[in-house]
Amino acid sequence: MERESKYLRAKERVENEKKFYNGLIAYIVTISFLAAINYYTNGFAYAWFLWAAFGWGIGVVVGAIKTFGVSPFFGRGWEERKIKQFMQEDEQRTRWE
Repeated sequence: MERESKYLRAKERVENEKKFYNGLIAYIVTISFLAAINYYTNGFAYAWFLWAAFGWGIGVVVGAIKTFGVSPFFGRGWEERKIKQFMQEDEQRTRWE
C-alpha cells in the first residue's frame, strides 16, 4: 500500500515536471519567434518582444517554484512542518476541552 502511494506521488511529480518543461520549450520557441519578428520589422529599434518575454517569464518562474518546490518564502519541508505543528496544536487543544 505504501509502495503504491510513493509510486503515485512520484508519477505525479514526473507529470508536473513534464508539463513545466513543455511550457518552458513553448516559451523559448515563442519568444524567439517574436524576437525574430521584432528584429526583421524594426531592427530592435523598439524591443517590444521583451514585454511578452517578461510577462510570460513571470509565469514560467512561478511554474518552476510550484514544480520544483524552490521557494524563497517556504523552504523545503515547510508544508510538512506546518501540518505537524497544526496537528499538535489541535491535539493539545482537544486535551484541555
